[in-house]
Amino acid sequence: MIGLIDCNNFYVSCERVFQPRLEGQAVGVLSNNDGCVIARSNEIKALGVEMGTPAFELKALLRRGQIRLLSSNYELYGDMSARVQSVLEEFSAGVEPYSIDEMFVRFDGFAHDQLLAHCRDLHHKVRQYTGIPVCVGVAPTRTLAKLANRAAKKNPGYRGVCVLPPGDPETAGLLQRTELGDVWGVGRRLVERLALMGIRSAWDLAQADPKEIRRRFSVTLERTALELRGIPCIEMNNTDEPRQRIMTSRSFGKLTEERGEVHEALRQFGQRSAEKLRAQDSLARAVYVFLKTNRHRPDLPQYSPGAVVELAQPTDDSREILQAVTQAFDAIYRPNYRFMKAGVMLIDLIDANRQQMSLLDTVQSEAERERSEKLMATLDALNQRMGRGTVKLGVPTPNAAWHLRCANRSPRWTTRWDELPAVHMG
Repeated sequence: MIGLIDCNNFYVSCERVFQPRLEGQAVGVLSNNDGCVIARSNEIKALGVEMGTPAFELKALLRRGQIRLLSSNYELYGDMSARVQSVLEEFSAGVEPYSIDEMFVRFDGFAHDQLLAHCRDLHHKVRQYTGIPVCVGVAPTRTLAKLANRAAKKNPGYRGVCVLPPGDPETAGLLQRTELGDVWGVGRRLVERLALMGIRSAWDLAQADPKEIRRRFSVTLERTALELRGIPCIEMNNTDEPRQRIMTSRSFGKLTEERGEVHEALRQFGQRSAEKLRAQDSLARAVYVFLKTNRHRPDLPQYSPGAVVELAQPTDDSREILQAVTQAFDAIYRPNYRFMKAGVMLIDLIDANRQQMSLLDTVQSEAERERSEKLMATLDALNQRMGRGTVKLGVPTPNAAWHLRCANRSPRWTTRWDELPAVHMG
């Protein structure tokens, strides 16, 4: 059996863990640079605020005190997601993160009555240990687990936990009540095409001939149909597999043409990419750097260049990567352009443990490699223990244009020593 655990209104729930006064309030979380709403509490949904609503359209509600808008706090959300996962690992045979707020888990060897009690205990313990409310859906396949999770969230009778054993009559009823558009992986265009065949519900798709579905649509939709029958066909990507390229990029808080500010931003992005590279135990052979102006501002000159710099040898050393970043930046930067975004991508990655030694290696070069490894390991250990960015190469200028706008960001309660919650005794 496979379970899907979904954190309810995750970003808002993370904020409420440390700010209980937000309970019951209409709360929205904004995207990077406080642009638009990307997460909503049930209360703000009830006011008609849609996902993606620009923040400036909500000024009237803000002035009347009807809503609270918070800047995104991804460092907090990522840490809280890891805490939820650690609880799930105690209750299951394996956890497969699907997104920051959804995780598939394996429940092998449980009888139905045992599994239901086990999942109710899990449902309670996640809330007790992390403060995050979740819904639990369990079924023989991932697609059915998604539907079970949706039922657990929409139907109060399930009390947040829906378990669908193999062959359970309840599954048929759920499929008959589920519209095609609510099935995992079935988009709007597929819904329209399937309707022409008389397939309008999840039940209809489950009863359709899988070979005919594959012939007329795709093997992916065939697998979805089989999964709705309770036949496992979909495996998640192995999250432990190293990425083939690593990119760090960001839109600036405001447009800037200052050379020093843009270069500084790229150095920060380069360091972050190098940290990700070492975390997955890889080396990079080349560095790609790009800049972008705002194409939605036709009144401004447009220029969006990019450049690749090949590294002398595969490396994960931040210093060597930043040298390449600077070299690429010097090649592409032009004055009198107002840039809105920049990024650094590490490409042509290889496994650090399978690096081949060169015939040109010397005792001195091997010693330098060992010093580099020790230095980077020390830097990463300090940042892991004391908080990201505690030790860095170069000090970023406060309030530079490239910094994100986050006027209403809550403290990073769990990852920054200087932002820990304080208790005052009166």
